[in-house]
Amino acid sequence: MGQLVSDVQQVLDYQKSKKTTNNKRLEILQQMAKDEQTKTNLVKKALAEQRAKYGAAGVNASSTSAGRVLQRLRKETEQPYMDKKLANLEKLKNTKTTKKPNLLKTLLSRFDDIVG
Repeated sequence: MGQLVSDVQQVLDYQKSKKTTNNKRLEILQQMAKDEQTKTNLVKKALAEQRAKYGAAGVNASSTSAGRVLQRLRKETEQPYMDKKLANLEKLKNTKTTKKPNLLKTLLSRFDDIVG
């Protein structure tokens, strides 16, 4: 009887662990989507502000130096979010469920005790 309770507890613990891991993964993915949207909005805003400044100064934003400034500005604005994305991807790799219980192996390892 004790073995049956142990096996059931093992299965329940595995299900709980699996659910917890899935919830963590979902939270990380939601955070990544939110960060991506924030990054997109910040980049658009920064580029629009810089283009407006160039336009007010009479500089054409399609010129080579202005284009490079805008590219650098975009890269600088995106960099913290890229770092955060890489960290979140690493977190996703590290979230693993516990090993799935194999009740047949458990039963076979205790077969002699059960039978005899």
